[in-house]
Amino acid sequence: MPTLTLTGDTDADALLSDNGFALLVGMLLDQQIAMELAFVGPHRLDQRVDGPLTPATIAAMSPDELEPLFREKPALHRYPGSMAKRVHALAVHLVEEHDGDASNVWDEASSGADLLKRLRALPGFGEQKARIFVALLGKQCGVTPAGWEEAAGDYGLDGYRSIADVTSEQTLAKVREFKQAQKAAKKAAAS
Repeated sequence: MPTLTLTGDTDADALLSDNGFALLVGMLLDQQIAMELAFVGPHRLDQRVDGPLTPATIAAMSPDELEPLFREKPALHRYPGSMAKRVHALAVHLVEEHDGDASNVWDEASSGADLLKRLRALPGFGEQKARIFVALLGKQCGVTPAGWEEAAGDYGLDGYRSIADVTSEQTLAKVREFKQAQKAAKKAAAS
């Protein structure tokens, strides 16, 4: 997998590039906090957990054991309790359904539609999050099963819509501008 540059933190980006589980955890954490903080979260968790950051390591812990690692300063999320439970559920699912290997989720996908279905089956991954992750895999990780662009929806298009389009501080700023414009448009439409 190529080296991702999602966070501005070299060590965090290296972990995301080398560890499919870390990348899934970052995507899971990417809600209600800044994108780059969400994707730094797996690196911080890796530093706090006893053992390698793998689905098996996290699944072997109880959610109650995991939660303090999420709360430790700096907290991994603004909702550390619920996110610790979600990450634990993701790890358990990967152990039970994908032989404990996150990359099996995409490596074994037969098409873009199948990849989207596999991602939507992950705990904490709804339609939008799954589509963004398909786009991230396709645009930056070389995971391009037939139909991946359609499965990614608008996130597969050129532009700066999501974390899938972040490759530098400049592109991160462009994605932020796009998201702010989307929020402003929704707010204007609602009033």
